[in-house]
Amino acid sequence: MMNWCFIILFSLFFYMITNHFLHKFRKFPPRPFLSLPIIGHLYLLKTPLHRTLATISNKYGPVMFLDFGSRPVLVVSSPSAAEDCFTTNDILFANRPKLLAGKHLGYNYTTLTWASYGHHWRNLRKIASLEILSNNRIQMFTDIRREEVLSLVSSLNEINFVSGEFVAVDMKSRFFEVTLNTIMRMLTGRRCYGDEKEEPVARKFREMVEETFRLSGSSNIGDFGPLAKWIGVNSTEKNMIKLHRKKDSSVQGMIEEHRRTMKSHDDPSNIIDILLSLQKTEPKYYTDEIIRGLILVMISTGTDTSAGTLEWALSLLLNHPNSLKFAVDEIDNKVGSSRLINDSDLPNLPYLHAIINETLRMCPAAALIPPHESTKACTVGGFVVPAGTMLLVNLWAMQNDPKLWEEPGEFKPERFVDVDGQRDGFRFMPFGSGRRSCPGEGLAMRMIGLTMGTLLQCFEWERNGVEKVDMKEGSGLTMPKARPLVAKYRPRHHMVDLLRLQK
Repeated sequence: MMNWCFIILFSLFFYMITNHFLHKFRKFPPRPFLSLPIIGHLYLLKTPLHRTLATISNKYGPVMFLDFGSRPVLVVSSPSAAEDCFTTNDILFANRPKLLAGKHLGYNYTTLTWASYGHHWRNLRKIASLEILSNNRIQMFTDIRREEVLSLVSSLNEINFVSGEFVAVDMKSRFFEVTLNTIMRMLTGRRCYGDEKEEPVARKFREMVEETFRLSGSSNIGDFGPLAKWIGVNSTEKNMIKLHRKKDSSVQGMIEEHRRTMKSHDDPSNIIDILLSLQKTEPKYYTDEIIRGLILVMISTGTDTSAGTLEWALSLLLNHPNSLKFAVDEIDNKVGSSRLINDSDLPNLPYLHAIINETLRMCPAAALIPPHESTKACTVGGFVVPAGTMLLVNLWAMQNDPKLWEEPGEFKPERFVDVDGQRDGFRFMPFGSGRRSCPGEGLAMRMIGLTMGTLLQCFEWERNGVEKVDMKEGSGLTMPKARPLVAKYRPRHHMVDLLRLQK
């Protein structure tokens, strides 16, 4: 028995030593010495992942190599290395890795989020950029955004219309309602929340969005250890399959309803009708599955991320009352109290814009930019990166790096006021960069700006208690708050009459 134990330990030690020197000989990026058979460096990982990777990178450098089980992973946490990935090697890193989420939630890697770089993906990107998220489309849906923000403000005012005292409210759910209603009206022409008949639909879509990000951000053993499938321990995959069936049937029902009611002579007034019109001209390409994929990507990426950013932003303002007052004063001076903020006011509110940017810096919706994968060997930061390597860019680490930002842990919107070239050096890129950057940036910034600006214009805000708002991060792909934000508010005295008119 002792002989066998010695042989096993010696073999393990020989494997690690050989692997370590081969890694150095090939000029691969540095990595922790102890890479175990089968699991690699997975034993080092804890939640939240972006913080763990930042800690490891502090020891091994901003360009680091890890083994996630059998999958090689490049972790980048410096602007110069990110620039190598998204400029010089942009095409080489334009693919997505074949993860279970892409297979089961991304229609077998065919949606805009998960498709490999190529003709199909370029077509999807073109559709998203021109038919769904172009400046003209965003402008076309201006009234929807304004009406949904007005609905939010009116509902808050109704709750607190009589007393005039501060009232506590769950802002996490409120932010999700306004973003989901906006996206659903853009897609279908109908809202989810606020209509008793649609409430079950709203709950279902909220649950599906939350579950999508939870499953996509969870540890899927099957992604990094093929043995997991053989021994049947990966229950996450089964949950993904169930979720996909629910989402697929729900969205197909929406498509069928629009197909029955859409009139050929009408100008399409929502995104599903636009896509169905395109289907008539190119039926072989605009299949129902392609349309379902586009719709689901927009629901998932357009709701939870914007709602989360709004929640983080208000949390930060409640913990920094001077910044809150400065933002309110700016709105009072630039807009006044005779009308509500609209889209055209946003360019004239630089401090509000700075608050949003500072929130995205400290609490990015994607702490780790969605993973890319190299198609060929390339060089990043002077190191060789082999083909088939998964790329993780630690956006949170770069945007909270004391070498790049003065007092990065402090909320200072002023750093983004009157700053040109904010993204120079790739140190600030909350919507990603390169070919696969988020195409919804314009819509998200308008939605977040209009919602936050209107809430600050109409109501006084304070913390729900003496202690500061808890800023701990929860688990999930979009870095949610660990504890949902509950805040206290009341109508501002000089806005009462205007709010009464909005009922």
